[in-house]
Amino acid sequence: MAEAGLGTRFQRRFLAARQLCSFPWQVRCSTAGPRRAPTILHPLGVKYPPPTKYRRSFLTQLIKKHESVGAEPLDELYDALAGVLNEEESTRCYKSYFLPSGEPVTLCESVAIISGGTTGLVTWDAALQLAQWAIENSALFHDRTVLELGSGIGFTGIAVCKSCRPKGYMFSDCHPSVLQALEENIRLNGLGLEPATTRGIQMEPRGQEAEATSSQNPKLIVAELDWGSVTENQLSDLQPDVVIAADVVYDPEIILALIGMLQKLSACRADGKPPEVYVASTIRNPDTYHLFQAELEKAGIGWQIIPAHSNSSFLYDVQPNVTILQLFI
Repeated sequence: MAEAGLGTRFQRRFLAARQLCSFPWQVRCSTAGPRRAPTILHPLGVKYPPPTKYRRSFLTQLIKKHESVGAEPLDELYDALAGVLNEEESTRCYKSYFLPSGEPVTLCESVAIISGGTTGLVTWDAALQLAQWAIENSALFHDRTVLELGSGIGFTGIAVCKSCRPKGYMFSDCHPSVLQALEENIRLNGLGLEPATTRGIQMEPRGQEAEATSSQNPKLIVAELDWGSVTENQLSDLQPDVVIAADVVYDPEIILALIGMLQKLSACRADGKPPEVYVASTIRNPDTYHLFQAELEKAGIGWQIIPAHSNSSFLYDVQPNVTILQLFI
């Protein structure tokens, strides 16, 4: 049983391409382990492989650990390493995460943190933490309309759609390459987009369409949304009940645009009730984070901290300094 648990830990870290130092290498290597719980040969990893360089480093480390305890590495490990050594490097790779239900979320993303002039083509830790929190508080999202700002390549939204059963979900971003990758990842995970409204603004279904949508899968769209230029009139079709965002407070220059966007969303609510807003941030620069809080207060927007859980299903490294703010517009 303990060995099976160890195998699962290796599998999930490997498929998510987490830092190799987060693996439980200190546990004695066993020749039975890789057979019972494949990592490099896991069907999901074979179909959607993590980065080539990462797999090469992982196999090298695994073979060294076997040799250090006098265990003979399996032929499969040598064969796999030989295959990876001959594999051409790619600018894109896959990372897979497992929801509490056991269902995987697989994303195609860039191997570089900055690619095509944007940082939106990789999954950031605040997105993983926000998804974890949302799943643990799924009642906040169930049968409600959700707008995500700065969706990136889609992990948080895909996890929420698969686990929380919202009525509708709108992914949004502003970079063309990010929007294209986002759409591809949504479809990769078996979720269907509304063809007529993809990259449009309208979200809330009307009349008979609303009745049909509520009993089926959530209505999903991807929209190009520029916080600085979007108008209240354009936003009036959205009418979200919940607004979420992860890792969007990293540049002082976009803070005012983000706050203005939230104010516009509140002002155009048909029922006069502002949406619930949750923003997850990794605090890399405390000055930027404190500036965000100060600008919220200047705008008359209240906030409170919702501590992020340390037992995330998706994070296996040392936990970053992630906080989730609930905003009161």
